[in-house]
Amino acid sequence: MAYAPWLDPYDESPFIAFSNSHMISMIIVVLLVLLLFLFRHSLRRLSERSSRLLRIGLASMMIGSEIVLQLWYVYGGIWSLQTSLPLELCSLTLLLSALLLLTRTRWLYSAVLFAGIAGALMAIVTPNLGYAYAHFRFIQFFTAHAMIILALLYMTWVEQFRPGWRSVAGSMIFVNIAALVVYAVDVLLGANYMFLRHKPNTPSVLDMLGPYPVYILGEEVLALVLFTLLYIVLFAIPDRVKQHHNRKKTKTHQIQSKL
Repeated sequence: MAYAPWLDPYDESPFIAFSNSHMISMIIVVLLVLLLFLFRHSLRRLSERSSRLLRIGLASMMIGSEIVLQLWYVYGGIWSLQTSLPLELCSLTLLLSALLLLTRTRWLYSAVLFAGIAGALMAIVTPNLGYAYAHFRFIQFFTAHAMIILALLYMTWVEQFRPGWRSVAGSMIFVNIAALVVYAVDVLLGANYMFLRHKPNTPSVLDMLGPYPVYILGEEVLALVLFTLLYIVLFAIPDRVKQHHNRKKTKTHQIQSKL
């Protein structure tokens, strides 16, 4: 069967980490995040109807990216229970982040926030990907992972959901419950979703965490460190800076009032 070149599941052009296309993809993701941050106030001023339509649109794109991926598996004749179910961590957080956009459920936000952002960032920087630009899978991979980050930051910066330290614990609990369920599926199907039975065949960060099953414990430590760093960088430090600025502003106002 002849496939369109950009849809060919047996494309032999390998993905090369930190190639020009990889670097450009990462830069685009960073720029999108910066644009979301810069326009956060404008987005907050949207009407309730416009905000709802925006969230539905983004959620539809996220769900659609998974549907299109499944259709591509079928089109290429490579769909299988062992490799094609949406049971990788980023697939789970993609769909749950879409659900979060639609429901604005706070406990779901706490569960997926750090797991989604950290998992997507790791995937973007060290992709487990066998296709180079401009293959469909390359485009779908980076688009889906970028949307996870944008959706969760949208809920943070625009919808103004705020996590606490408990959200770090919530994301850790979510990851471990997901891993237990997925491991049971792995054993049942003879699969390796979330790489719970062995490492991926392509180079990844797991190579630095030791042999099986030691690297799974290493993932636990890495996840806790990443979730904590994300909380500190995205929330703890900005909150401390804002508090300091407000105290300084209040003190200045008090001095001016006395003059």
